Amino acid sequence: MFEEAPVNTGAVQWPDADSAFWTVRSMQIKLHRWAKEDSFRQFGDLFNLVYDPAFLVHAWKRVSSNAGARTPGVDRATVAWVESRIGVEAFLGRVRDLLKSGEFEPVEVRQVQIPKAGGKLRKLGIPTVADRVVQASLKAVLEPIFEADFKPCSYGFRPNRRAQDAIAEIHFLASHWHEWVLEADIQACFDEIGHTPLMERIRHRIKDKRVLGLVKAFLKAGVMTTAGHREETLSGTPQGGILSPLLANIALSTLDEHFDEQRREQMGTDQQRAKRKRDGLGNWKIVRYADDFVVMVSGERRHAEALREEVAEVLAPMGLRLSPEKTRVVHIDEGFDFLGFHIHRRRKRGTQKRCVYTTPSKKAVQSAKDKVRHKTRRSTLHMSLGELIISLNRTLRGWATYFRHGVSSRVFQQLDSHAWWRIVSWIRTKYKGKSRVSMKEVRRRFCDRGWRIAHAGVVFTGASSVAVTRYRYRGSTIAAPWTTKPAAASSG
Repeated sequence: MFEEAPVNTGAVQWPDADSAFWTVRSMQIKLHRWAKEDSFRQFGDLFNLVYDPAFLVHAWKRVSSNAGARTPGVDRATVAWVESRIGVEAFLGRVRDLLKSGEFEPVEVRQVQIPKAGGKLRKLGIPTVADRVVQASLKAVLEPIFEADFKPCSYGFRPNRRAQDAIAEIHFLASHWHEWVLEADIQACFDEIGHTPLMERIRHRIKDKRVLGLVKAFLKAGVMTTAGHREETLSGTPQGGILSPLLANIALSTLDEHFDEQRREQMGTDQQRAKRKRDGLGNWKIVRYADDFVVMVSGERRHAEALREEVAEVLAPMGLRLSPEKTRVVHIDEGFDFLGFHIHRRRKRGTQKRCVYTTPSKKAVQSAKDKVRHKTRRSTLHMSLGELIISLNRTLRGWATYFRHGVSSRVFQQLDSHAWWRIVSWIRTKYKGKSRVSMKEVRRRFCDRGWRIAHAGVVFTGASSVAVTRYRYRGSTIAAPWTTKPAAASSG
């Protein structure tokens, strides 16, 4: 048993990144298997894994390769600074010594604000490099354990799962008589999660007091505001930390468990669902991606409306509330937006059959157009046309890759047309001071075939270069990365 035979990390020998990966993965497979085999098992003696050399090297690899590696915390240190001034092994050795002696203490996160749609600002908390490494190591220990308990209806910030899986699940349910939708959003979820109820949920699985103390220390570390003032963190887990998404999923799994238990006990079979329908009752299923979720309802509007209060009651003990302005009940024929997609049932062209379609939402399309507009402003006229085309291709291809599994071809073409005209306007503005650039001149100088814009061997391909393909619906068969056999699909 794990508690009776703790891992002996031995002398400090720093493995290379590949060796560390396989060591960590081997232990994660064991942790996940033990958690799967016994849903009541509490894990002790985990803390030695957090400061194990392989886990720390693995954590460093993740932190140093992350897009935010150049972003400093309150100590102003970056990954590059650590590598050049201290050295990775010396840095990890110091972190390990502090953890092992019990002297490690997280410091406050540095608050930054990034713009959201609608003019609002999202607050992010940037931990120091040392705190990021410890969080990454801690997550590597905790995630395989809690993944054994998480329900298939949750898709956000989980390994082997993505937004397209959530959309595919909604599409499947909407195509199978779940016509009413409770579209919900949790108000300031990451800021308002209660620390006490969250720690209680963690204690259901973890009994190592040092691990619990480390998690609590990160929750209570505080925030250094943009004005330079330190604020206590009495609730919530700051967005921007490596550990925060896992902690949020642990907190929100209370919602998943509530609806999963209902589904299994009352609506788990075709017979049960048919009987509920005859009795005038509804059937429903939740689909959650982080703090955004929908409850798909087969029945009447009143069934979906009644679930609003039920959801609020389940969330309340975690210190969470529904956002009134973002929570509503809609019919699938009205359509709704979720994770950037617009999901809508309408008549299939040329037939009387009604089908569910997923397309990029108007908001998502406008966001892409705004990015194109930003890249083709007057302030970018110092760039060469080739540089502009490369930048636009990268942006549009990345956007289209996310939406390629929807009914997106026409939207891709419209977006490319918008970008084409912006490029043409950019070209005419850039060369206006030298000579009047007519459309005929644009075609002659800057197009290679017909009206396809190209320059110095670089061709504008845009969003349409991404092929639209059908996404394979995986249902509840999505296995965790530490599972040797995929989970069996559940009915309903």
